[in-house]
Amino acid sequence: TLALGWAIATILALQTVAATKCTPRTLHHKARVFEDLSAQELKAVRNFLWSHKELRLEPSRTPTMAKNSVFLIEMLLPKKQHVLKFLDKGGRPPAREARAVIFFGAQEHPNITEFAVGPLPWPYYMRELPPKPGHQATWASRPISSAEYALLGHALKEATKPLHQFFLDTTGFSYQDCHSRCLTFTDVAPRGLASGERRSWFILQLFVEGYFLHPTGLELLLDHRSTNAQNWTVERVWYNGKFYRSPEELARKYEDGEVDVVVLEDPSPKGKSEKSTEEPPLFSSYKPRGDFPTPINVTGPRLVQPQGPRYRLEGNTVLYGGWSFSFRLRSSSGLQVLNVHFGCERVAYEVSVQEAVALYGGHTPAGMQTKYIDVGWGLGSVTHELAPGIDCPDTATFLDALHYYDADDPVRYPRALCVFEMPTGVPLRRHFNSNFSGGFNFYAGLQGQVLVLRTTSTVYNYDYIWDFIFYPNGVMEAKMHATGYVHATFYTPEGLRHGTRLHTHLLGNMHTHLVHYRVDLDVAGTKNSFQTLQMKLENITNPWSPRHQLVQPTLEQTSYHRERQAAFRFRQPLPKYLLFASPRENRWGHKRSYRLQIHSMADQVLPLGWQEEQAITWARAGRFPGPQSHLVSLLRRYPLAVTKYRESEVCSSSIYNQNDPWDPPVVFEEFLKNNENIENEDLVAWVTVGFLHIPHSEDIPNTATPGNSVGFLLRPFNFFDEDPSLASRDPVIVWPRDGGPNYVQRWIPEEEGDCLMPDPFSYNGTYRPV
Repeated sequence: TLALGWAIATILALQTVAATKCTPRTLHHKARVFEDLSAQELKAVRNFLWSHKELRLEPSRTPTMAKNSVFLIEMLLPKKQHVLKFLDKGGRPPAREARAVIFFGAQEHPNITEFAVGPLPWPYYMRELPPKPGHQATWASRPISSAEYALLGHALKEATKPLHQFFLDTTGFSYQDCHSRCLTFTDVAPRGLASGERRSWFILQLFVEGYFLHPTGLELLLDHRSTNAQNWTVERVWYNGKFYRSPEELARKYEDGEVDVVVLEDPSPKGKSEKSTEEPPLFSSYKPRGDFPTPINVTGPRLVQPQGPRYRLEGNTVLYGGWSFSFRLRSSSGLQVLNVHFGCERVAYEVSVQEAVALYGGHTPAGMQTKYIDVGWGLGSVTHELAPGIDCPDTATFLDALHYYDADDPVRYPRALCVFEMPTGVPLRRHFNSNFSGGFNFYAGLQGQVLVLRTTSTVYNYDYIWDFIFYPNGVMEAKMHATGYVHATFYTPEGLRHGTRLHTHLLGNMHTHLVHYRVDLDVAGTKNSFQTLQMKLENITNPWSPRHQLVQPTLEQTSYHRERQAAFRFRQPLPKYLLFASPRENRWGHKRSYRLQIHSMADQVLPLGWQEEQAITWARAGRFPGPQSHLVSLLRRYPLAVTKYRESEVCSSSIYNQNDPWDPPVVFEEFLKNNENIENEDLVAWVTVGFLHIPHSEDIPNTATPGNSVGFLLRPFNFFDEDPSLASRDPVIVWPRDGGPNYVQRWIPEEEGDCLMPDPFSYNGTYRPV
């Protein structure tokens, strides 16, 4: 009896310890280790750097390239082993540090240097962050700053002075004394044809609503490598299918009548319709035009939360049903979710956006040169305000973001993120159990509800909507929706080989979108293995009728031992079941696993080994014989590569890859070179998703989101003993009754009075220093 008593007491004690360990508060109070830097911390880092007079820092807005300035400050995530020791074993919290990027332009040999600054909030040390061996970021690889754009705008205005009359005659717009009829520009990248160059093509456009869709037909190549803007020069001019050596040559030939001129119609349509007294809108405008056969003139459906949100937001941690996770909005590359738990077990340490690229073709020099690598354009920092009821439901919780990117103070971006629960419109599961006599035995259903964490990145013309979606059955989804204006160039008949005519003088250039994610899975621990399951058909003798053959599916399991084995190229069939398995088993003897399920439509990109391809080797396919110059097969992608966790391999791209894709500081292919063991190791999945976009007339004014979304799911596969959404109190079961109304069984009572008015719509749209 005494022994039994001690056994019961021990079990109860263990249950108490487990329950204590599992409380959300325990998870939350340590989550600051993942939190982005506060305004006070960002300012503390800035002030600390400025206090070091030997750095000779100047404000980032100073209108020169020959200066030393701070370009970026963001939180430097501690090493994973230190974080896990703190979270799981009660160790000391890791030192809180910032990553600071400084452009040193005020010296004979300009360079870019990165520092770790800490500890925060009161920094007293800085140490240089060494580049990867053999991969120093070059001065020419730095992102374009606001100061450089200001100088570029001035240089273009000066360079096009000889074309003042030409622009007035052909467009009605100009760079000189233009007032409301000015020209603007879009620049493309890469900036040159070899490492060390900084030569950009500029598309000149009419500065009207949706100016991305209003090219003038003129493009210029400007060399702006020098730190002295006085030395910047226009090297080439392209107009309506022909090249000229300079703006002066084009102006001279125009005056002599030797230019094939295209006179653009005024972009503002004239005349008023019978139903409106307003001027008709530009074709690039969002203003309504036309009518539906069945008019809709009332407000659409809205979400309501009669009892408030069912999730909890505590700092940078979200608690929702079985889920808990932390998040941060990294200024350099974008949204990360961290320390993802379901049912108090860690499922993933990190799931994050790494890079987004868009690779174009075209007939104009800017069209054929464009290969956008968006981390180089501040992918994580252009997180502009989300509109309630449009970008997120009215019921969402909106969160501000702080970025110190190309600025002299932290800049607050209001409502940059949102968190909300929403119905999916389809049940998570349901069953109608018929009695096959005109009635039923029971009906049961569980409504589909999900939690969404959302932000956006507006990278000039394109808008990316980034979602992380959490389902009550332990499924997590990452999704990207593409919208915004297409990248367009001036229409020429030859351009139809590379895109679609969208308006009188407008060509929508074909392109491929690719997005790279890092998925650091910790499935029931950090020791995981990678396996795949496929279907294989077998032809056997029918055991109950030996005269007949039977064809049936069987399971075929493959284990992968080395990184290169688990780097799938496009031409390799990608198995349907991609499993990350723990050595632990569930109740039924299966290894507890999570399945990666990829939804992507990406295709051809670049020839393997081609100049700029080094910057995006994560988008790579197979090697082909023959020297580089004779490659005929096109590059495809790694839809999936699995590597062993290494602290030197936490990012697959960098802010420098865009402007030096020929010799980038981060080459993903090198992550696979050591071909490490991936059995019972801490594994990272690198996932590439994307789609080919051939613009069409319905992309005017903007690309719509339906059909332009890609991503992946992480789904439990024998991780649990049964569906964990059984813990939900949302199901409804209906039991038939002979003598009266059917019995409806609920675990959450129905609420009356769901009609709640949201707050009045507001949208500020500004982002200012704090």
